Amino acid sequence: MAYKNLQEFIADIDRAGELVRIGLEVDACLEVTEIADRAMKSPGGGPALLFENVKDSAIPLGINLFGSRQRMSMALGVKDLDEIGDRLAEMLRLEVPDSLMGKLAMLPMLKEMAGYPPRQVRSGPCQEVVLLGDEVDLGRLPVATCWPEDGGPYITMPLVITRDPESGVRNVGMYRMQVFDRKTTAMHWQRHKVGARHFELARQRNQRLEVAVALGGDPATIYSATAPLPPAIDEFIFTGFLRRRPMELVRGVTVDLEVPAEAEVVLEGYVDPSEAMLQEGPFGDHTGFYSLADGYPAFHITAMTMRHNPVYQTTIVGRPPMEDFWMGHATERIFLPLTRLVLPEIVDYHMPAEGIFHNLVFVAIDKHFPGHAYKVMNGLWGLGQMMLAKVIVVVDKDVNVQDPQEAWWVALNNIDPKWDVHFTPGPVDVLDHASASFTFGSKMGIDATRKWPEEGFTREWPERIVMSDEVKQRVDEMWGELGIGI
Repeated sequence: MAYKNLQEFIADIDRAGELVRIGLEVDACLEVTEIADRAMKSPGGGPALLFENVKDSAIPLGINLFGSRQRMSMALGVKDLDEIGDRLAEMLRLEVPDSLMGKLAMLPMLKEMAGYPPRQVRSGPCQEVVLLGDEVDLGRLPVATCWPEDGGPYITMPLVITRDPESGVRNVGMYRMQVFDRKTTAMHWQRHKVGARHFELARQRNQRLEVAVALGGDPATIYSATAPLPPAIDEFIFTGFLRRRPMELVRGVTVDLEVPAEAEVVLEGYVDPSEAMLQEGPFGDHTGFYSLADGYPAFHITAMTMRHNPVYQTTIVGRPPMEDFWMGHATERIFLPLTRLVLPEIVDYHMPAEGIFHNLVFVAIDKHFPGHAYKVMNGLWGLGQMMLAKVIVVVDKDVNVQDPQEAWWVALNNIDPKWDVHFTPGPVDVLDHASASFTFGSKMGIDATRKWPEEGFTREWPERIVMSDEVKQRVDEMWGELGIGI
């Protein structure tokens, strides 16, 4: 099912028994975090939460809406997230067939690839209420202060929309926004992000950069803002691909930008590169540690538009597992076929929650030659956001990398640290507090595959311990009579 907006999705997960409505008054300052954190760390990611009575706000707050495998699949309209990767894989098989019937069979696929550009509409629910000038007040929103040492309240799930000042190409990204007053936030544009590039281009041209921020929207749009898309792919077109229908955009009230017509709230405004940076932070980040205060641009809000009865969607990050793990897991499954385009020997990969996306990647490969593991790890470090991966562990194709216990068990048995660990310098995540320099440090690659003689291994390689199928079947048949109870 492709959802039209966030409230449709909330109603559906409610019917599915995945939502807990909380009527007790709860403070968005720290209390929401403590409640949500306990839910997120329960088995399977816990339930979605809708706080219907947030202190000092008339707007309900939704959190952990994407925080399970089931809800993340529902959000993207599939039973299993691999279905989307399979669709991408089919679309990427662009060999032109020889026969007429083969060419005709390609037409639906070509139509699908071309059929998702967003369409502009004259009005949308996101502009049912329009606040301008002094009417703008971020205090209307139940913006949460997440952790005790945070610099202030933070908007954590914004869809930040900008255009490249030179090319006019749109970007939609998700960057945290610290609230400073009724009409001002910081814009946390890390240096590796496209938003930061747009800001720098605006600075070079000595001009303001218009910005629109959508809060809420249909789940596919929200997810697309987090997806590591190639620069040429518009996030709103990708939303259409996920939903199998184009999304609707409406022109901003005070900015020349298009925003999702079905958003809950939209903030319009600008950043001015000639202004001094705001001191943003600290912030309790997805690493599980506080990221330190630093200078970031000020976002000045010129208009605030919303539905008559909006829901404010937010999230918290911190010590994993958290809601963002399930969004990252969706990215892992969806973009595996794109990774295989460049590195077809990859069978599967997994970024476990403890690795917070960029600290640990397990990769299973179909090994064909000596040194193959090093070819793969270096190839991954050259791919988009994978450049930030701190540790890559490469294992053979028969290892289930979706099970970190199995992956570590095999890896730690298969390595000689002196010979099988590879270090290389490169860019690291802005949030990496352990790197020798800011955004620059070292990476570690571990070759945990079976070693070949050409790789200097001359001893006999042992086989895994596995019980025979015949014995397992006999024990299966007698299991109920054994009285073991497990």
